[in-house]
Amino acid sequence: MPKGPQGQKRPADTVANAIRVAKILTGEIGEDTGADDGKDKGAQALGRKGGAARRDKLSPERRVEIAKAAAAKRWGR
Repeated sequence: MPKGPQGQKRPADTVANAIRVAKILTGEIGEDTGADDGKDKGAQALGRKGGAARRDKLSPERRVEIAKAAAAKRWGR
């Protein structure tokens, strides 16, 4: 049976898949979103905070330096 991007099972038959989508849309069955992806929920929450925390901690001048270095690396190839 084919698997979706998060490993969930999907019907191989096109008609069966269309019926399944219709049932999900009408609320007859619930959509399987793969709730347990095996990752630690606490670590995921901290990871979401990381970029914003770093942005707030850095001075605007330092952020400009980092951006210029990244652009030089990207365009210097």
